[in-house]
Amino acid sequence: MSDVSSLSTPAAVSPSEDHLLGMTVHSMPTPQEAVGGAARRTVLGRWKMLAVLLTCAAPVIASYFTYYVIRPEGRRNFGELIDPQRPLPDQAVQALDGTPGNLRALKGQWLLLSVAGGACDAQCEKHLYLQRQLRETQGKEKDRVDWIWLVTDDAPVPERLLPALKGATVLRLSEAQLSQWLSPAQGHQLTEHLYLVDPLGNWMMRFPASLDLAGAANAKRDLERLLRASASWDQPGR
Repeated sequence: MSDVSSLSTPAAVSPSEDHLLGMTVHSMPTPQEAVGGAARRTVLGRWKMLAVLLTCAAPVIASYFTYYVIRPEGRRNFGELIDPQRPLPDQAVQALDGTPGNLRALKGQWLLLSVAGGACDAQCEKHLYLQRQLRETQGKEKDRVDWIWLVTDDAPVPERLLPALKGATVLRLSEAQLSQWLSPAQGHQLTEHLYLVDPLGNWMMRFPASLDLAGAANAKRDLERLLRASASWDQPGR
């Protein structure tokens, strides 16, 4: 009998064990607390992601702030800044040999653009010469710059120009399509300017119409300053 009564009597629970059990039961979060904790973790995660993105973008932001706001050496830029900048459009193009492509494929380099019909008049030839010279005079930084001729009709390019175009990218698209992206200064034609696009794919500068050698020297200084300001994040090649 003593054995049976001993089995039916609950074992004594020490005060410390009772305290631990009580803490285990009453410390469970309510559903509202659980949802609130999940929301806080989500917000914290988003802030951490934003901090990472800002860290990655910091060199780009700093270089553009330096050029557009501080303007190194207190000089005014020669080219006209485009505000707001206009990104490369999703526009089909063709190489001279008929190979299809897309204008956005040019993204990743500084682009010095000229626009003209395939017959290439005297102004067109001068622009092509200045583009090549502006690129070559950048020395070791020239591989960060591509010079582009955008041909706005189906006219054949003169054979005599082909040897000089070996370092250029020549693409065909209609002037109507191009006019949706680039635009000339008031009172001028699209073909009268050289245009500058940054490696992020944004048209950001337009050089004055009918650029001569003296103007090209000023354009060279603009390009040098931009290359210097973007040196921390822009590398040659795409």
